[in-house]
Amino acid sequence: MSDNTIQLAVLDMAGTTVADGGLVLRAFDAAATAAGIDAEGPERERARKYVLDTMGQSKITVFRALLSDEDRAQEANLAFEAAYEALIDEVDITPIPGAAEAITKLRDAGVKVALTTGFSRGTQDRLLHALDWKDIADLTLAPSDAGRGRPYPDMVLTALLRLQADAVHRVAVLGDTTSDITTGLAAGARIVAGTLTGAHDDAQLRAAGATHVVPSVVEFADLVLAEHT
Repeated sequence: MSDNTIQLAVLDMAGTTVADGGLVLRAFDAAATAAGIDAEGPERERARKYVLDTMGQSKITVFRALLSDEDRAQEANLAFEAAYEALIDEVDITPIPGAAEAITKLRDAGVKVALTTGFSRGTQDRLLHALDWKDIADLTLAPSDAGRGRPYPDMVLTALLRLQADAVHRVAVLGDTTSDITTGLAAGARIVAGTLTGAHDDAQLRAAGATHVVPSVVEFADLVLAEHT
């Protein structure tokens, strides 16, 4: 086996492997209202822009930055999680086309797969249940499982340790946000790819330092397997 073989693929969920129909912004609006941010006006618009710019980050980290008050941030985070979980029941949560097949293709080739999220463990579990993805990956991680969420490297490095990859240059990361790219680079992954199925566009992903930008997780699997020799 080559020293360059990719042993581990760390994949984001919402926007990367899962299409959730824009539930993040809908849940954020409910959380912002619970935190006392006016429903209309410049404060709400600034908050929405910040959420879009930091999409992919751990939600409690986002609320801490927005509100500068730990109690309000915790209240907003709980409201966000409750709203998102309620909306899961109202919206048809579906995989990104070809995502399940791409994950299976990677695992069949001997590449271990970890699914990560900026949501809580409870919300991640609800998503996995809605998709019937309980056993689709080797590992699933929320920020609470690793210490810190994105943009920190903790989830990628936790996946490496738990799934026993030999080194960071044996890891490939895929996400749809600049936060995913920052995380992968901070972790030292060899492939840190952006996908165009979610929040951020080609220019944003490349400006963040993506080593590759792919149309979807399907092409990412092909990219990883091309180096899996």
